[in-house]
Amino acid sequence: MNMEHKTQLLDRLPRGPFTVSGAAEHGVSHTSVYRMRDAGLIEKIGPGLYIAGTGMQADLDLLEASYKAPLATICLTSALARHELIDEIPSTIDLALPRGKTPPQLSAPVTWHIFDKATFDIGRSTVLIEGAEGSKIGIYSPERSIVDAFRLRGTAGYETGIEALRNWLKRTGSQPGLLMDIASSVPRATGPLRRALEVLL
Repeated sequence: MNMEHKTQLLDRLPRGPFTVSGAAEHGVSHTSVYRMRDAGLIEKIGPGLYIAGTGMQADLDLLEASYKAPLATICLTSALARHELIDEIPSTIDLALPRGKTPPQLSAPVTWHIFDKATFDIGRSTVLIEGAEGSKIGIYSPERSIVDAFRLRGTAGYETGIEALRNWLKRTGSQPGLLMDIASSVPRATGPLRRALEVLL
């Protein structure tokens, strides 16, 4: 397979993650996929999952998660760390799915959390996955993430919520009322959050 032919095949491949069968739908055979993988032109990001490109700096763990679970949303400690509200660097990626969705098996180090379907979208948006053009994953806002840290303090750790809340209150434009509005919409959050605000304000 000469370089010109490889380039033509690469141009046919889907943008973002793809499977061997997905490549075949774009006219690239499984043999060609494996050859391009061996040549370093595409990268394996999970079992049976690939992405075109060499020397990628993309977050391959998030790419795998977003492909296999399109509703996956960065939450709790992972979201707080990304919003720079805590110093902790999580050892796994905290991802939420709405109740009724089965978490997929991933090679990425993920801790799955099942959130109520009725409140799943509160404070949820999407962000681009760094280094992977056009690929996105869900993430909860700083406010929702703080509320969840108090709501699920047995999982996240009580001090995690306190640290995040303290740092958030130092930010210009932080509105405790917004936190309480979100807390009132999800279970088991209002009381612990109100008590923490009374201490810190």
